[in-house]
Amino acid sequence: MARTNFDQLLQAGCHFGHLKRKWNPAMAPYIYTERNGIHIIDLHKTVAKIDESAEALKQIAKSGKKILFVGTKKQTKDVIAEKATGINMPYVIERWPGGMLTNFPTIRKAVKKMANIDKLMNDGTFGNLSKRELLQITRQRAKLEKNLGSIADLTRLPSALFVVDVMKEQIAVKEANRLGIPVFGIVDTNSDPKNIDFVIPANDDAKDSVEVILNACCAAIAEGLEERKVEKADEKAADAQEEAEVEEKPKRTRKPKAEASVEEAPAAEEAAAPAEEEAPAAE
Repeated sequence: MARTNFDQLLQAGCHFGHLKRKWNPAMAPYIYTERNGIHIIDLHKTVAKIDESAEALKQIAKSGKKILFVGTKKQTKDVIAEKATGINMPYVIERWPGGMLTNFPTIRKAVKKMANIDKLMNDGTFGNLSKRELLQITRQRAKLEKNLGSIADLTRLPSALFVVDVMKEQIAVKEANRLGIPVFGIVDTNSDPKNIDFVIPANDDAKDSVEVILNACCAAIAEGLEERKVEKADEKAADAQEEAEVEEKPKRTRKPKAEASVEEAPAAEEAAAPAEEEAPAAE
């Protein structure tokens, strides 16, 4: 079953590409036609690519790995933040911090610094500071929160990147390519799809276009997370049952002392009987 359909994408304006003179020839396989100097994207291919990407994202989420959403365009960043937060995934909607993937330990230090500032503020350590020093620290904390607050829970490198406008976020794409991290991208007609592992040809400028694609992909991720939760619950129940059976087994095999003594008594009487019969013969 398709996660989206042609009419849905058409209504959201996913078919509008860029001006013909701004196109990238590598996007030719995904272009249906040209109208009034603007390229029109083949939405049938977009539907197929969304389904392919959604299934791959679902499997990544099901394995318990993180997917980092990236999109710093003003008109789409609110949508990205909302959808990523809904499925508890990290995202970057402000400036991409250079080296975020290739120099990940340094980024983690900055995140820890933010956590330390919070800790010191809460325990009253900063109570003796002057207003100026306190203001400087507060501004530093706000800057860190703006740029890195959305990745505070990202303790290791993400297993995939979902990028809106791969041309604008080319630094993020290059870092992911260098580390071998798969990239899912909404690719417009002016972008180069060769470095994108899962290409979704669509309009990457319109909020509605990005939202309808994110809805389908995030729904798949949510399914993967739910399936993982169910599997873990089943495994836990199976382990509990196995432990109960192991504990019960010795109780079944071990005979109560009272029963054992009752069974041994007749055996002792039988052993004594032949001895009594042989006594007269010896006389």
